[in-house]
Amino acid sequence: MKPSFVSLLSWICFCALSSLANCEDQRIPEDKLLVLTVATKETDGFRRFLRSAKHFNYTVKVLGRGEKWRGGDYMSAPGGGQKVRLLKAALLEMKSEDQVILFIDSYDLVFASGPKELLRKFQQAKHKVVFSSESLIWPDRHLEDKYPHVREGNRFLGSGGFIGYIPNIREMVANWTGGDSDSDQLFFTKIFIDPAKRKALNITLDTKCRLFQNLHGALDEVVLKFEDGRVRARNVQYDTLPVVIHGNGPTKLQMNYLGNYIPNTWTFEAGCTVCHENLRSLSSLKESEYPLVLIGIFIQQPTPFVSVFFERLLKLQYPKNRLKLFISNQEPHHEQQVSSFLQDHGSLYQDVKSIRPEEEMDGAEARDLAFDMCQKDEECDYFFNLDVEVVLKNENTLKILIKQNLPIVAPMITRAGRLWSNFWGALSADGYYARSEDYVDIVQGRRVGLWNVPYVSSVYLVKASLLQTELKDLQLFTSESFDPDMAFCHSVRNKGVFMYVSNLHTFGRILSTEKYKTEHLHNDLWQIFENPLDWQERYIHENYSRMIRDKLIENPCPDVYWFPVFTDVACNHLVEEMEHFGKWSGGGNVDTRIQGGYENVPTIDIHMNQIDFEKEWQKFLLEYVAPITEKMFPGYYTKQPE
Repeated sequence: MKPSFVSLLSWICFCALSSLANCEDQRIPEDKLLVLTVATKETDGFRRFLRSAKHFNYTVKVLGRGEKWRGGDYMSAPGGGQKVRLLKAALLEMKSEDQVILFIDSYDLVFASGPKELLRKFQQAKHKVVFSSESLIWPDRHLEDKYPHVREGNRFLGSGGFIGYIPNIREMVANWTGGDSDSDQLFFTKIFIDPAKRKALNITLDTKCRLFQNLHGALDEVVLKFEDGRVRARNVQYDTLPVVIHGNGPTKLQMNYLGNYIPNTWTFEAGCTVCHENLRSLSSLKESEYPLVLIGIFIQQPTPFVSVFFERLLKLQYPKNRLKLFISNQEPHHEQQVSSFLQDHGSLYQDVKSIRPEEEMDGAEARDLAFDMCQKDEECDYFFNLDVEVVLKNENTLKILIKQNLPIVAPMITRAGRLWSNFWGALSADGYYARSEDYVDIVQGRRVGLWNVPYVSSVYLVKASLLQTELKDLQLFTSESFDPDMAFCHSVRNKGVFMYVSNLHTFGRILSTEKYKTEHLHNDLWQIFENPLDWQERYIHENYSRMIRDKLIENPCPDVYWFPVFTDVACNHLVEEMEHFGKWSGGGNVDTRIQGGYENVPTIDIHMNQIDFEKEWQKFLLEYVAPITEKMFPGYYTKQPE
């Protein structure tokens, strides 16, 4: 009797389910996976790697801790043999033959997903050893013809990551006899391109980046994928979601950019998830126990509102007996303001060193000297760089930055009304400014957090321990190719030290100095166009906005309105500016300054155009007086200047 169709279908379903169940039974348990990596010292990149491993509960064993690195510099020449030596020795000590080893770099790598997905994709590769792949061949391009061709995907081996069973990997490295500075990539490449060895060891490449994503040669292929509270890197070329992201070769900065988000470091749902980790609290300390900070103040060009800068410095919420000042002034125009501040308030600080313009010390030399002072001072805990054009509105800035407990951290400041800021989100190929994909969102506050960036300037905090170790014996600001700030950041990047910018708080802004002139007595009066917010804070009465809002306008007699508009400083500066000019009119009807030369109601005066203040005065009238007149005289509007 023939089986019915229903019976046949039931039998097929049963077989399929049985097969699926067998697959489940054969799945590699997560506790069989061990991650091995080589790290001879703890770097910022290594700590980032460990954080990502902890996030996904990977078991990690670190090889080579405390050893001197003799594996060469990947950026200039092949190397890495020391890693193979350490791996070979570690495998000889391991007894479990069914364990799976993931051997990866760690200074420039993060996990994007967990062991379960990694092992599943490894099993789906159906080989005993799987190497990461690259689109570029390195270090010997002459071996290209010996590589097997692939129908789709990357063709060349990358040694920065591979996964496999212990017996196969042990056999693969058994014949290593090279030196520590020999090329690990070349060693593994020669094994892979040998058909017999490739077959015997059962090796393949992760050609479509399902497990490993090497960024070198693939920057245009990798994008961030935000979905359901998670952040992944997606390879758009092959539509895959790699588990391991590796910033190999010259892609460290792109790795830093991706590391700002992966693994779930920042998400749209939760924001910054690591900003409150490893903080340094000051709340329980007595003032005498606060970290000692050397503040380096640098005046390099004529700058508006320098007196206000020093007023804000005095208001900084930090014990002044735990502050030392280093003031480098290259601009003679500001010497009186610096001297006045030091004479009135210098004794409040633990120590003060001042470099005057006549010493002719350039900006790079002055900054190197300031760093050197902190480096050689056993009591110095932090160096706080503060350029004079910085408007530090947040009086707790120094405490906030110290609390973050980072090697180098800058408070984000911007130029009012513009996208200009004190950090760069990316670099161009020649080391200058480039805009990262998230730069505008960070500057405009749509993404808030701590951001690993390649460049900071103007205001930033540096740990003294960094100056005394990684950055020791370097002239950080001196370069034939870059300006001092770029030279500093270049040196820091080359040492693998991370620089962060924080927009967790509102800190302040930065002044525009390009058009600042010093030909008047009170030159800040002319800043209503270039630095309108600072001009307003300096010269417009504190009750002006309240008067507009609450209509607090006095009416002493018909058609006369009385309201506060100028500060005492503004009144004094205007009077002193006119008296300094000194060319008062004679008070007669004949007046050659006006059209027609005749004044019906003569006064002894100075016209605004005589001191080149007419445009600024009209701007003041339009911004601050016209709104009042339009409220008091409905239907009348101020004529705009032509």
